Parts: sequence; structure tokens; C-alpha cells
Amino acid sequence: MGLAALGLGDTLLASKPHHAPKAKRVIHFFLNGGPSHVDTFDPKPALARYAGKPVPSHRITERKTGAAFPSPFKFKRRGQSGIEVSELFAKTAAHIDDIAVIRSMQAQVPNHEPSLMLMNCGDSIQPRPSLGAWLTYGLGSENSNLPGFIALCPGGMPIKGAENWQAAFLPGAFQGTYVDSKHEAVDRLIENIRSPHADTSVQLRQLELLRRINAAHKAERSDPRLEARIQSFELAFRMQMEAADAFDVSKEPEHIRKMYGEGVHARQTLIARRLLERGVRMVQLWHGAGQPWDNHDNIETNHRKLANDIDQPIAALLSDLKQRGMLEDTLVLWGGEFGRTPTVELAGGKSKLGRDHNHYGFSVWMAGGGIKGGTVHGSTDEFGFAAQENPTSIHDLHATILHLLGINHEELTYRYAGRDFRLTDVYGDVIRPILA
Repeated sequence: MGLAALGLGDTLLASKPHHAPKAKRVIHFFLNGGPSHVDTFDPKPALARYAGKPVPSHRITERKTGAAFPSPFKFKRRGQSGIEVSELFAKTAAHIDDIAVIRSMQAQVPNHEPSLMLMNCGDSIQPRPSLGAWLTYGLGSENSNLPGFIALCPGGMPIKGAENWQAAFLPGAFQGTYVDSKHEAVDRLIENIRSPHADTSVQLRQLELLRRINAAHKAERSDPRLEARIQSFELAFRMQMEAADAFDVSKEPEHIRKMYGEGVHARQTLIARRLLERGVRMVQLWHGAGQPWDNHDNIETNHRKLANDIDQPIAALLSDLKQRGMLEDTLVLWGGEFGRTPTVELAGGKSKLGRDHNHYGFSVWMAGGGIKGGTVHGSTDEFGFAAQENPTSIHDLHATILHLLGINHEELTYRYAGRDFRLTDVYGDVIRPILA
């Protein structure tokens, strides 16, 4: 008896979008902790002029900060567009003509937890479905043997854990699947990927029995958690057939593996490309557990090390997608939950050579499906403290991502607790100047 006969795997079948999409899939590089925009994609020469002096546009920050802190990194104009990018991302910058940098992002508060929820789920307070969950709810997956939404994070979960990829009140089948990408062996990456006790025919009979028992149980109860459990059993079985192959980067040609480089971030980025080309709708690539980019001290050393982890893999992915003809319908998103202050953080009145959280203005960038490359949208003030030109909310960003995937953000709704909810709540405008 096959999966079709059992009626399994229908929940994530691909659905028709609202309008013709420019992108089919999303890969999100999440630099959890908050990368400094003034050290990466938003150069501020005024900080050098005001070095050691108070900044006129100083805002209230979470912790005490002091004088202007010039970036220790050099910026250079890149590509035909001439967009300035820090030396931290010199390899990524080779693709700047495919990238749209948004320099006027704003969050709501200078704290990690609510800002993570806002960036990932569209609400900083209430538990809401994540972007990836909404995408798989609206569009389904093109491969029912793999999850529609996968989060790769080496070394454990980030702050807020599974809430970052939660389904919340959406059916549980749309929740992201977490994989600890520090492991290399497939059996370690995905626990219980193979059964040591039963072959495929035996497992199919077991699954059919479970389906009947669960259906009888469900008929007498209304509990979405039961539906999620049923879906997880079915997906786990289907993944045995395909996940082992998707996560095995040794099957890639040596020149491709060399292009991505060494280390866990190179490996998980290559895995992400293999997942996307197999029909996974969204892959999130986290930098690691906790908040690696939360550099309150010694930002020069810490940011340089962190950027070195991912600069080559990001550049390799963009090249790889382009040569495979996938960049034109793959949306690549880069950023964290907020930025960092242009002023130096103080501890006991002394400089720690780091920066505090800054939600007033920061940068993200997008490339690929439907994006007008070589563009800059919005700006922060002279020092980089706050968004000034074309302030852009997280709701605007989400509306734009959905639009590029063929979804009208105002029409993608789910009825719960007596009202229709959507990712962007009652806000959000598509950022049209960055659309191709």
C-alpha cells in the first residue's frame, strides 16, 4: 500500500498563489543577536568626524552609551551600482548588483525576544504563526516528502527556541522543522531517520494502524495538537525516503564544496540549496545558538570572526543559484532582529569597544526573485541612529516577501478566536521601489 492510498501528505500540497509570483522559495540568513548596520551595509563617515564626541541625534538606548564610535572596518564602493559595503562582506559585495539594501528598517523595542518575534512572526507580544508557517499555509510545499519549512541552527536553538518558527494557531503541519546542523552524519542531523527494526512495508502497515486509531480518537475530540501529531508521524516516514539524500553534501562535486568553503556554515548553506531545489518552501539559516551577533564589547574582533563564518558561503550560494538558474525565482533575505548603536557602549563609565541594541534604524538586504538589484532603499540619519528617509517596518518587509511569492498579504488570513488573522495584522505596504 502506497502513501497515496493511505491519503497521506495532502496537507502541504502546493496551492495556487493570488497573483503570478516572482519567487517560489525563500532562504533567510538570520544573524541572530543584531549585526551592526554601520559596520556592514550603512557607512557613516560622520562618525569619524565626531569620534570621541557626543552624537547630536542620540536616542534613548537600553544601556548607557557614550561618544560616536567610528566603524573599525573600511567601506568600499562595489559593482556597477557603486553601493558601499564593508570589508566584512567583501565576497558577498561582489554580488551587490543583485542585491537591494534596505537601510531604513525599524523594530519596536531594543530587546532580543520581542524583536525576534516581530521579525519572524509579525508580532512582538502575542504568539503568532511564523513567516515560514504562513508561506507553507498559503502555498504548500512542492515536495511532500520533506517539510515545507526548515530551520537550520548549529549548536542548539536560538533565543525563544521553536517560537521563531512556530505554527501557533495554524495547523501544526505548517510549523518549521528544526535541525541542529553542527552534525555531519545524516543519522545525527535527523534523529530516527531510519528504523533499525522495520522495513518500508512494515512501517506502512504500522502507519495505517496509527492513522485509523488517531482518526477514531480525533472523531470524538477537537484538538489541533492531535492533527499535528498525525502529520508528524506521516512526515517522519516520508522523510526516510528523501531527507538522507538531501542532507548528504558529499554527493556534491568537489568544486562546489570548495566554493562554499569549510565549516558548519558552509555546509548548512549548501544543504539549504539542496533543500530548496527539492521543493522546500523556506529555509532559515541561523548563525548559531543564543545571540552570536550581540557584540556589546570588542565589536571589531567579534564581528570580523562572525562575518568570516558566512561571507564566503553567502557569496557561493548567490553564485550557485545564479549558475543553476535558481536565483531568478529564489528570494534571499539577510539580516538580524535589529541593528546596533553608532555610539560606544559604556560599562561603569568605560568603553567596551562594542555597541548596544538599536531598533530605531538598521539594515537588511534581499536578492533574487523579483528584486531590483543594485538598489538602496531608505536611509538612516547622518550617524545611523534612526531611520530617516522611507522608514520601513517589519510589516512592510513581510508584505513585500509575500507579494514576491504571489501572495496578497491582506488576503492571506486564518480565522481564529472569532477574527481573521494575517501575518501583517492590519499594517504593511509592499516596498515597491525595490521590485524589479
